[in-house]
Amino acid sequence: MKKHSLFLSFFFISSLTLAGQDKHAYLKKYFSTLEKNKQFNGSVLVSENGKVIYEKGFGFADFSNKTVNNVNTAFPIASLSKTLTATAILQLVEAKKLNVTDAVTKYLTGFPYPNITLQHLLSHTSGLPPYNAFFDSTRKLHPDTVFTNVDFMRGLTNNTKPLLYEPGSKGNYDNINFIVLALVIENVTGMQYNNYITENILRPAGMTHTMFIPLRLQYTQPVNFPFAYPYLYPHKYSESVIKASQVPFIVNYWSSYNFSGFGDYVSTITDLLKYDKAYYNGCLLNQEIINKAFEPVKLNDGKNNAANFGWGWQIDKDSSFGKVVYHNGNATGHSCILVRNISKHQTIIIFDNIHNNNSQELAFKTLKILNNIKMPLPRKSLAAEYARLLVNKGAIVAREKLFILKADTVHYQLSEDEMNLIGYDFMGGSNNPNPYKFPEEHKYQEALETLKINAELFPNSWNAYDSYGEILLQVGQKETAIKMYKKSIELNPNNTAGQKILEQFLK
Repeated sequence: MKKHSLFLSFFFISSLTLAGQDKHAYLKKYFSTLEKNKQFNGSVLVSENGKVIYEKGFGFADFSNKTVNNVNTAFPIASLSKTLTATAILQLVEAKKLNVTDAVTKYLTGFPYPNITLQHLLSHTSGLPPYNAFFDSTRKLHPDTVFTNVDFMRGLTNNTKPLLYEPGSKGNYDNINFIVLALVIENVTGMQYNNYITENILRPAGMTHTMFIPLRLQYTQPVNFPFAYPYLYPHKYSESVIKASQVPFIVNYWSSYNFSGFGDYVSTITDLLKYDKAYYNGCLLNQEIINKAFEPVKLNDGKNNAANFGWGWQIDKDSSFGKVVYHNGNATGHSCILVRNISKHQTIIIFDNIHNNNSQELAFKTLKILNNIKMPLPRKSLAAEYARLLVNKGAIVAREKLFILKADTVHYQLSEDEMNLIGYDFMGGSNNPNPYKFPEEHKYQEALETLKINAELFPNSWNAYDSYGEILLQVGQKETAIKMYKKSIELNPNNTAGQKILEQFLK
């Protein structure tokens, strides 16, 4: 059985106190280890009390010509762009041109959901379905159409869908909320969305290296400035990355959808630090409205929304180090995050231009280091090492190396879940999610070896036996598969999926 669980591939759970050690030196050692382990490829900036204590670029911005990442490399900030949209809305609130409790219909004539307010949009509690729900049917009929914000209202009114829930009753993070906010900005100001952002946010903050580049162009159009192109590993066992722009499904998707308001900006870590400082020095918003923006929005029942969103910013539920607000950005091939500890004036900015690497996880580990918690150095993934050896050297060499490296717990860590996921990746087909529509690959022998050894390594795991049984059925080893399913159910009598499969073959 495939389990969809968060696998933290880089870090121990335990930690030690730094005890006054030089934070810069330890951050340098920590990120250098990540780079050596091929677990980080991007840029990082760490600031405290307005002073940069660590900044560096790692790996390549462009693997094809070996252009390196540095502190001046521009990168797509994806959904971190939403904070620019939110800031613009709050500026208009400050100017008394709108109110967050106003209904959207006050500013967008024909908007078909009268109970949705601006606050619902800012906090992702509107109940709006994703924009695909309104446009996919038209896209199928007219695949060459490029949808922009100009088409948005027409799509909503011509193809109205029911809300997912009553506005304000719960939450779900979705880009559509910020498309609507961008339209509100344009209607209230009479300016194009990107022009307003430039004039009222980027210029006052001195963000001269932050640019509006629609997502479709970020993936399809070469640029003439230092730019970190998005990359991804096609498989969990892949040794080399491919450019996201080389994946037809991704290019086709963003060629169709060109909406603005949620992910259009390219920036640098130094420019994002200027953005951070602008929030502190009051050149964008006054402190009163900033304080309100950094409080979780209450649901209709008076409870905080589950994701702890304020007005465009997420508030960390853990206040051990003070009040922390943040926003991340993720798109195919890259991730980024801006973390602001406003209690201690600490700022962390991280960007990684390889998909699968987790900027948010890394940023909050960095926050611990910044607050004198010495995080153990990252360890390599033994599951990934095994998978690559299996493909390149064969089962015997991979097995031998696995058990040798398993003893080296200082440099390697082994995860049952990751081994399981790699097994399904080898198996391919309907068992393995293929979000980028790559041509199907079926490495059944490698899947068999991986899931077999996973059951051996974790003999008390019902899921390991269940997955091993699944690949055994796939390769026609029915009798052994039945034994594995029996073992799985013995360990977990609630494995109903396994019981159904077993009953089918024991008829």
